[in-house]
Amino acid sequence: MSLPIWKRFVHLTALATTAAALVAAGSSYAEAPMAKLAAPGFYRMMLGDFEVTALNDGTFAMPADKLLKQPPAATEQALAHSFLTLPVETSVNGYLINTGAKLVLVDAGAGAFFGPTLGKLTANLQASGYQPAQVDEIYITHLHVDHVGGLVTNGERAFLNATVRVSKADADFWLSEQKMEAAPAEMKNFFKGAMAALKPYIAANKFKPFDGAAAELSPGIAALPTNGHTPGHHSYEVTSGAQKLLLIGDLIHVAAVQLDDPSVTIAFDVDPNVAAAMRKQIFTRAANEGTPVGASHIAFPGLGHLREVGNGYQWMPLNFTQMNPK
Repeated sequence: MSLPIWKRFVHLTALATTAAALVAAGSSYAEAPMAKLAAPGFYRMMLGDFEVTALNDGTFAMPADKLLKQPPAATEQALAHSFLTLPVETSVNGYLINTGAKLVLVDAGAGAFFGPTLGKLTANLQASGYQPAQVDEIYITHLHVDHVGGLVTNGERAFLNATVRVSKADADFWLSEQKMEAAPAEMKNFFKGAMAALKPYIAANKFKPFDGAAAELSPGIAALPTNGHTPGHHSYEVTSGAQKLLLIGDLIHVAAVQLDDPSVTIAFDVDPNVAAAMRKQIFTRAANEGTPVGASHIAFPGLGHLREVGNGYQWMPLNFTQMNPK
């Protein structure tokens, strides 16, 4: 039965008042200040029985056209093809591995050495549910400051219980006063940064370089020589059961350029020819084996597969998951 006219009027008036209130509320919500912050920079996945947490140290603006060893116009064109502009915002990533028996961090970010947009790795480690004091060992891919600066806070150890490990070849190079004195002026800060970051660990007997070819540093984590970018650059192969992950450090800096053309090197490479050959060798291996990789400077979390395409590679980011079985 239909409502009386007066009741329909009251009903319609109430609806109109509610709608007006919602519009007004919507208007006021739209005037709220912008938060301007992203979520904490960590991403977690399982690798067999191991837990792997990607940690973002922040991003920085890379003048790739000035650093990559190819015509600037070619760099700009390659970036535009990937909807990127100069300078290209570049991630700095580290990886935390919980083996169940040990907590291992691979690379520690830039700390306070590289400007205010970096130095977030420790905060993101804490946001992920861990504390710096819980880290047992830190494996460094190489001693450039954006990988070791986060080892220290105000000149003191940021990871009080951790032993730092890096290849002896890199330690002998970047921690040498003689080699720093002989280096070009533009390279001296690389040496100074490495020395400042490692000094308190050396003093506390918490620095233990490793020597030789591929070696298992901890059950399930092996160092793999991938020199060229630096004299002792190493990647780390993480294995749990039948699953593997290859953490490749600085084998690549600008994915939009160096995936299509792996021969393009960067000004930071100590031996550009070896660096390019190593990139091709390791990328082909990862593509053929289907092994996922974690890269320091591919957009966070920097985890994905490589697929060979002609003379280059295609990057296939890992599928986002919240369904980890552990």
